[in-house]
Amino acid sequence: MKKLLLSLGVILLLSACASGVKLNEVPVEDKSGSKVSVAPDPVMPAPVTASSANEAKSAVVPVDSAASTNLSAGPSGNVAKVIFFDYDSYVVKSEFQTTIEAHAQFLKANPRAKVSLEGHTDERGGREYNLALGQKRADAVRQSLSLLGVQESQVESVSFGKEKPAAQGSDESAFAKNRRAEFFYR
Repeated sequence: MKKLLLSLGVILLLSACASGVKLNEVPVEDKSGSKVSVAPDPVMPAPVTASSANEAKSAVVPVDSAASTNLSAGPSGNVAKVIFFDYDSYVVKSEFQTTIEAHAQFLKANPRAKVSLEGHTDERGGREYNLALGQKRADAVRQSLSLLGVQESQVESVSFGKEKPAAQGSDESAFAKNRRAEFFYR
């Protein structure tokens, strides 16, 4: 009885994996551009030819490439794309509120725009600690944007910890430049 059930199980599994796609009936195009016809496949629809494409109206809307590229640039003008933090802190300083408001206005005005917030730290501290602190910094900026009305789906936050320093060196000047969250529009 066990062998019979096992055999039936194997047969069902193999039959479930079978595909209805016929790979050997693919239309072939020669170098002159004319199509070689094949028998119609009941699973795949017939390919659209130039004559059938002219007969049917297209519902495709052209893409405005100028508008798309502007979204990846972010807000225009002298809007900073970096928020700096104090040592061992993820509190957004009040001096960066206008920067965050400008990014929020841009994102609300452009619902298709997406931004990645990258959190960074200076080289002091362990790897895990710095990754967590960088994430808290990116999340703090994300939360500020959210409170200003930006959709959660537009914002992604990620931490790089101390792995991508903006400035090399082991002095306070370099440390201050590395404690940051950066805006990257996509």
